[in-house]
Amino acid sequence: MRDGAVAAVGTGGDWRSRSATATVVDAREVAGAGAVLAPGFIDIHGHGGGGFSYEGSESDIRGARALHLTHGTTRAVLSLVSGPLGHLTAQVERIAQLTRTDADILGSHLEGPFLDAGHRGAHDPGTLRAATPEALAALLNAGSGTIRQVTLAPELPGAGDAIRAFREAGAAVAVGHTGADVETSRAAFEAGASILTHAFNAMPPLHHRAPGPVAAATADPRVTLEVIADGVHVHPELIRMLFAAAPGRVALITDAMAAAGADDGRYVLGELDVDVAAGVARLAGTDTIAGSTLTQDAALRVARAAGVELPAAVDALTRVPAAAIGIEVRHGSLRTGSVADAVLLDSRLEPRAVWLEGRRVR
Repeated sequence: MRDGAVAAVGTGGDWRSRSATATVVDAREVAGAGAVLAPGFIDIHGHGGGGFSYEGSESDIRGARALHLTHGTTRAVLSLVSGPLGHLTAQVERIAQLTRTDADILGSHLEGPFLDAGHRGAHDPGTLRAATPEALAALLNAGSGTIRQVTLAPELPGAGDAIRAFREAGAAVAVGHTGADVETSRAAFEAGASILTHAFNAMPPLHHRAPGPVAAATADPRVTLEVIADGVHVHPELIRMLFAAAPGRVALITDAMAAAGADDGRYVLGELDVDVAAGVARLAGTDTIAGSTLTQDAALRVARAAGVELPAAVDALTRVPAAAIGIEVRHGSLRTGSVADAVLLDSRLEPRAVWLEGRRVR
């Protein structure tokens, strides 16, 4: 690694000639036998961690990012739940400013407010709204080109125009929190949507006579399918099946809220109270799952336990999410010239060292 980029890769002993002027890391010494060096993980859908939310101040955002950085997530898109338009524009603008100073922050993900009330999950129904041109313009202006992803329900009025507007502005559009059938989902992907938000969750199930959004997404080679591999949101057998049905197109996300890496208890997600017990987050007083307490290294271990091969599981944490938001040219790999983000894992796939742009941060 040199000047923030991968300078060379290879096998053999040529590196020894540079050891007098370089810092050499012995992977076995740091991580033991069976160590694996992977590209830095990229989370395109998460809401916080370490007791902090991405809905908060710059300090809160950095606190949450610090937690996930220690778990190997070197780059993240910061997700915002549905909220009043004024709050969302202010937070999108705050995140846009942080992308200029904090290399690990890639931009924002608007998970709402253009969602189906019947599949809202942990979103305040009072904040859901139509995708009007005025709302779109306000959000895009606040983001100044840093909105990376927008989740919307394609069956809602104005959704088709919204998909095209967000795509023209450079944001990837995701189908999610939706009651769409397979035909409506296909139409959304034809219009330019290219991601399925947390497959299986907050959408019609994969039914043998009504296949729904999951089937539409697996059938379309342009579509990336997010999955929350925490063993709670999706059964491991369905995780394995998703990797088999859409090879090279599954992105392992966290959908983590503030309780990731923190204690059980009462938290707030957007406008709603969330209770976390035994590491599972649910809307207070309900059985509705409200995000997760997942980190991406744990998602890697769950995917492996589900039968996903290690290269495919790592790909789902690195290259696939990078490609989903259009940054795969320099992110998500350890090719020469790529940014020098890396995670050193031990044989149990626990992170032992993390580098961000060539600088060791763990």
